[in-house]
Amino acid sequence: MYLRLLPLAFTLLLAGCDLQALLADPRVAQREADAKAIGSACRHGLRSIEDCYVLNEKASKASVFAGWKEMDQYMRDNKIEGIAPLGVKPPPPMEEIVTETKDEKAKPAAKPSGKS
Repeated sequence: MYLRLLPLAFTLLLAGCDLQALLADPRVAQREADAKAIGSACRHGLRSIEDCYVLNEKASKASVFAGWKEMDQYMRDNKIEGIAPLGVKPPPPMEEIVTETKDEKAKPAAKPSGKS
């Protein structure tokens, strides 16, 4: 008799639960939470979303953006000013900027002569 009620009890038990939440890997949820925290910290630190992506290449871009966007809205709603970053600067662009040529370095400055 109890064997017939077991499937019914099991079905009722699972009806109230989110099955995906039970089967989800907690490490995935932790990585997503970390990426959202990274995005929030970037926004509070006045970093652009692009700089945040470059500095945190391994983090999920979607989760980083979600955290950045949430923090942006929170800061606007509560009139919070960001804090200028003091740490690592984003890497410079790949193209090289040349300010002087090698010929200009090699030429010595003209010496004024004492003769007129």
